Amino acid sequence: MNAGLLGMLLGLVVAVGLVLSVSYAPPFRSVRLVDRLAPYVHDTPAPSRLLGTATEPGLLTAVRRVFGPAVADGARLVDRMLGGRAAVRRRLDALGTDVTVEDFRVEQVVWGGIGLLGAALVATVGSVAAGGLNVLSAGLLCLAGLLGGVLGRDWWLTQQVQQREELLLAEFPVVAELLALAVTAGESPTAAIARVTRLSGGELARELGAALGRARAGVPLVDALQQVADRTSLDPLARFIDGLLVAIERGTPLAEVLRAQAADVREAGKRRLLEAGGRKEIAMMVPVVFLVLPVTVLFALFPGLISIVSLAR
Repeated sequence: MNAGLLGMLLGLVVAVGLVLSVSYAPPFRSVRLVDRLAPYVHDTPAPSRLLGTATEPGLLTAVRRVFGPAVADGARLVDRMLGGRAAVRRRLDALGTDVTVEDFRVEQVVWGGIGLLGAALVATVGSVAAGGLNVLSAGLLCLAGLLGGVLGRDWWLTQQVQQREELLLAEFPVVAELLALAVTAGESPTAAIARVTRLSGGELARELGAALGRARAGVPLVDALQQVADRTSLDPLARFIDGLLVAIERGTPLAEVLRAQAADVREAGKRRLLEAGGRKEIAMMVPVVFLVLPVTVLFALFPGLISIVSLAR
């Protein structure tokens, strides 16, 4: 690395550090309304940190504590540029997590910073290998890394939601048949849900267990189950919750309905497997057509070509 490039990088780092230090220093940082009202609203002493859980701190908490103001400003900027808070909130609810939209925006900022850092590292290595720095290429690469990190976190959230929905569909037939068995044995729908969530695991059992916990905390069971149906985008699960609600409210028979729904989900799973097998079969034709077939044709024609070349001489 030549002296000019090294000096430019060191100067850039020092300049960014000075700008951040001056911008977020207490004399220049604007006081929020929450900070002004906090001494007059919080009249009770804060609880001891020894009473908190040890699993709360993580990467997100550490980043907020170290780069709190800068990360908060970046999260607000990303939220204004991308928008779609309702879509993000719906996907977070479908994921069954307690992460808020603001926390998700902070994670996007962190992912964008990691992408920017990786792109800057690649640009530095490329500049050293080329013996010079192309400012336009390095800037475009850093911008691509920043946008890739921000949008990559959104894409990963979508993938997490899809994986969770697949798990819910895979667990649904077993849970539905267990509920049908418990109801057939004479238990009420509420007792059947409690028994199934106690004896089984998985995403669907946790969802029903959380709904039952909210019901025990004072929320009507019908409203707690309706919240589960509102958070999901799966039609079989929504019909399953609707059947439970009808059985709880009107006392209608539930066992046969649950068995029929479980059978429908199993048939839908078989259809998805057949469709996936058809797509894989088409994908398997790519190496056969573009790799195996040309080699076979070459082996078949090569002796003839050698003979023709020999006779031509």
